[in-house]
Amino acid sequence: MASTANPTDDAGPKAASRLGFTSGQVVQEFGWSDDVDDDLRAAIEATTGTELVDEDYDDVTDGVVLWWRDGDGDLADALVDVLTVLDDAGLVWVFTLKPGRAGHVGHSEIEEAATTAGLHATSTFAIAEDWSATRLGNRGRGR
Repeated sequence: MASTANPTDDAGPKAASRLGFTSGQVVQEFGWSDDVDDDLRAAIEATTGTELVDEDYDDVTDGVVLWWRDGDGDLADALVDVLTVLDDAGLVWVFTLKPGRAGHVGHSEIEEAATTAGLHATSTFAIAEDWSATRLGNRGRGR
C-alpha cells in the first residue's frame, strides 16, 4: 500500500504518529543496524517521551519495532521472540526495506511469518525513505 504522506514528512513526527504509540509507553527495538532510519527512531522516542529499549530488555513493553531484512533469519521465530515481554495489548510493527532495495522482504513472507507466530498483518504503509511499516495484530487467541 503506498503512502499518501509527503515524502519530506516520511521519517518525521507525522510518520511516527501513524504508529499509534503514545506518551509514556515503553517500546522495544529489535534488529537495529547502521541502516535503520535514525529520524524515525528519534520521532518514536519524541512521541513516547522515552528512549527505545534494546533486545535485552526483560520487563513488560507496550510496543515493539522490528527492523527486518532479507537474510536476517527466520521471521516467524523473531516474531515469537518479540512477543515474550510484550503487553497483551501491545503494538507490533515490522519495518522492512521498500521494494527495489537490497534486503527487501515481500509482504507474503511477512504474512506467513505472522500467521505462524499467531499474528496477522493489518496494515502496511511507507514510513521512511527506505522503509515500509507493517502492523501486526493478535489473532485473538491466548498466548
